[in-house]
Amino acid sequence: MEDLNVVNGINNAGGWLVRNQALLLSYAVNIVAAIAIAIIGMIVARMISNTINKVMLARHIDATVADFLSALVRYGIIAFTLIAALGRVGVQTASVIAVLGAAGLAIGLALQGSLSNLAAGVLLVTFRPFRAGEFVDLGGVMGTVLNVQIFSTTLRSADGKMVVVPNGKIIAGNIINFSREPERRNEFIIGVAYDADVDHVLRLLREVVDADSRVLQERGVQIGLNELAASSVNFVVRCWSKAGDLQDVYWDLMKNFKRALDANNIGIPYPQMDVHLHKVTEPESAEPIKLPQ
Repeated sequence: MEDLNVVNGINNAGGWLVRNQALLLSYAVNIVAAIAIAIIGMIVARMISNTINKVMLARHIDATVADFLSALVRYGIIAFTLIAALGRVGVQTASVIAVLGAAGLAIGLALQGSLSNLAAGVLLVTFRPFRAGEFVDLGGVMGTVLNVQIFSTTLRSADGKMVVVPNGKIIAGNIINFSREPERRNEFIIGVAYDADVDHVLRLLREVVDADSRVLQERGVQIGLNELAASSVNFVVRCWSKAGDLQDVYWDLMKNFKRALDANNIGIPYPQMDVHLHKVTEPESAEPIKLPQ
């Protein structure tokens, strides 16, 4: 009896295959086509991803960002390829796209801070307002740039601290690059006593500046009386030098200004205030008033 049931099952299965062979053939073709679409899509995704990575590296874009963006393009192409493959076998892709869209929106809302830092990092490495090794001021944080990553930029401060600044804050604030220009200008404010001769002071300041070979005379030197302050007469000195010599030039010139003024007995006054005391005389005492008894 059991053998008879097996034979009947096989016959029924064979009959169903004969009746639905066109449908099965159609499904087989669609499955093969879907697999082919997926394989070709992955190959194309890898080729495009590698090409984008090489182009970005050739344009000297940060390798971290280049790898990330190329991977993003690759997985995006693979996702669209898989959706097309599912549609080829009859899956309703509209619902899949809706689910992916909702998931993407939820992830975007949850990670909006990180995504803003990511976008800012892409802008930083694209427009390159600063590079590794340059000394910058990023919204009040000063230091030497070590690297620009996807979400943050790492600096080394002048006192050896490691500072990590989110890229979103960098884009939202001011970026001051101290290393980009090869030449920079120093400015000095020199205060002397009011009894000093103005022309003599101007000559001394000029002689000190001219004696330093690191000062770029072709960029021009500005020396003039800048302010009649409360306790001193202030002169301003502006001169240019190579960016690498800027700090040393500042220290040396400041030292030489002081020596030149001391050698010529020109005082550098301390802040002072004149206080005048006035003696107040007491009025003569009047006769006491007598009250009637």
